Amino acid sequence: MRNVFTYFMLFFIYAILGWIIETTLVSVEKRKFVNRGFLIGPYCPIYGFGGLAITILLKNYTKDPIVLFLMAVIICGILEYFTSYIMEKIFKARWWDYSNNKFNINGRICLETLVPFGIGGVLVLFVFNPFLEKIINLIPDLALNIVTGVLCVLFLIDCIVSFKIILNLKEMTKELKDN
Repeated sequence: MRNVFTYFMLFFIYAILGWIIETTLVSVEKRKFVNRGFLIGPYCPIYGFGGLAITILLKNYTKDPIVLFLMAVIICGILEYFTSYIMEKIFKARWWDYSNNKFNINGRICLETLVPFGIGGVLVLFVFNPFLEKIINLIPDLALNIVTGVLCVLFLIDCIVSFKIILNLKEMTKELKDN
């Protein structure tokens, strides 16, 4: 059962790290703070799911870093493509667009972002997970259960509120256009 809570913690850690990286890169580029998260909280769930997918699906590929890299590129590419597609269908808006980048597929994924995801996949299994799992294993079971429970409840509330806000904004925009 502890593995489930470890996976939850890894999800949140990677989601927060993804938000920090994205927000930092874009904020430096724009020279002002840009919150890259879809949700209110400081996390990008796509990075959490990507980190978990790599952790769960690719743990048997650590003997071959090149295959691990390629598989991480494929997994992250599929995740990013379908996340973009689903979000566009739900919200009728694009959250990112790589149409101007070389080697893109429908503007949803591109080689420029997939290569870092492949490198990240290798780092997840060789560097980050061993380090993070040691720290997580130091947390007593009860504390780990409480922390992950609280994080999950806050995340769920954030998802509900964020979805509602975005859908309301879409409705307000539609009403303004109609008027």
